[in-house]
Amino acid sequence: MPEYEKAMRPEDITRLFVERSNAGDAAGVAALYEEDAVLAYPQGERTVGREAIRALWEKVLANRPRFAPEPPLPTLVSGEIALTSTPPSDGAGARAQVVRRQPDGSWLRVLDQPEFVTPGS
Repeated sequence: MPEYEKAMRPEDITRLFVERSNAGDAAGVAALYEEDAVLAYPQGERTVGREAIRALWEKVLANRPRFAPEPPLPTLVSGEIALTSTPPSDGAGARAQVVRRQPDGSWLRVLDQPEFVTPGS
């Protein structure tokens, strides 16, 4: 596996996600997640584990979508965990992730809810 830049702050993960997704690097996106992370995507489903997340992003990135950086909302940190979020630029709900500090001081996603939708939508 290639050596990837590590997220040394929780907010770095969003930037790294955009960079790697726009480069078509599904393995690089998956490297932002812990081994047993849970991704709430596709909508209404869960993708569990880094390898499953990599396989999902391989399919998504095959269509060459472009992701724009979204400014982060204030991060909530409690010890070794943090909650990060961004307001989507398309105005569709919100995005939130729970990240955990790793032994080397970097951060990885544990839970990822990329799309919250308004109930009844």
